[in-house]
Amino acid sequence: MTRYLLVGGGTAGHVNPLLAVADRIAERQPESSVLVLGTKEGLEARLVPERGYELLTIPKLPFPRRPNAAALGFPGQWRSAVADVRRMLTERAIDVVVGFGGYASAPAYSAARHEKVPLAIHEANARPGLANRLGSRYTHCVGVAFEGTKIAHASFVGMPLRREIETLDRAAARPEALELFGLAPDRKTILATGGSLGARSINVAMLGSAQRLVDAGFQVLHVQGGRREFADLGIEHYHLIDYCDRMDLALAVADLSVGRAGAATVSELSALGIPAVYVPYPVGNGEQRFNAAGVVAAHGALLVDDAEFTATWVAQTLIPLVDDRERLAGMARAAAATGVLDGSDRFIDLISRELMSSAL
Repeated sequence: MTRYLLVGGGTAGHVNPLLAVADRIAERQPESSVLVLGTKEGLEARLVPERGYELLTIPKLPFPRRPNAAALGFPGQWRSAVADVRRMLTERAIDVVVGFGGYASAPAYSAARHEKVPLAIHEANARPGLANRLGSRYTHCVGVAFEGTKIAHASFVGMPLRREIETLDRAAARPEALELFGLAPDRKTILATGGSLGARSINVAMLGSAQRLVDAGFQVLHVQGGRREFADLGIEHYHLIDYCDRMDLALAVADLSVGRAGAATVSELSALGIPAVYVPYPVGNGEQRFNAAGVVAAHGALLVDDAEFTATWVAQTLIPLVDDRERLAGMARAAAATGVLDGSDRFIDLISRELMSSAL
């Protein structure tokens, strides 16, 4: 029996791979136990208990980025958080700490080092976060979702994916998907998404091209996101929805996807062999461009700057691409060649090797 403490949270990018690994551990090692460490503010506060795992929490503790009052209080808060996690490790007799980044991770990595508890880390982004960069100094067991990720001791394992994506049979699920979304079976389907809040540039360009896309013989399943900025245009074969609770079925029917280049999005599309046009989020540290770099280099996807993704680009580049059956098929094969469906198993195998090494 192994007692795991899985650490991470804040955003779906940290929580979803954590839960995928937790579920796979429960399947592969039913005699083992899984606890999760996070904060009360992140998505893990809701998603982890809903999945049936016990959630331990510590206060949210961002690293100070500039000298101010918060920075002055950081050292004491840091020591307190590390002490809390050290106590958890001892009281719960934890055998291994498995981190996924996020606010709770850095104190947990330090606690594991002090308590001499084996540590494993998974980095989901091609450009690693600060907590995982620091934690990678304390372990040789670092799994990464993308080839070439610059972090110490990296081993490529791929992204731990949601079970419904791992097991998706696109051909078998296609009839259900067509019926659910009201799609025509004889038209190619473009899936356009911008994340939970939507992406204005994608929404504007796609809606501005709606009639042209339909006239070209395609249909569009457009998930505009939670801002709900736009009303349905009433154009046959152009389906605008706010949310999609069955993204597995949306992916089952997609001939090409248009959207942001978050780590999970790139990993899921590549694993399923779906050609894509990635429009990276233009704000932040640019990690989305790095996430898509491998599949773009393999010719499984296109990358277009946010400012350049317009109705004109759709007309001049996207429509000819979707209309080119041979090119689209080649992109699908190239995407699948870069993707990994068994990231959870690969990462758990890496953890097992670390535990065996630590026991010697």
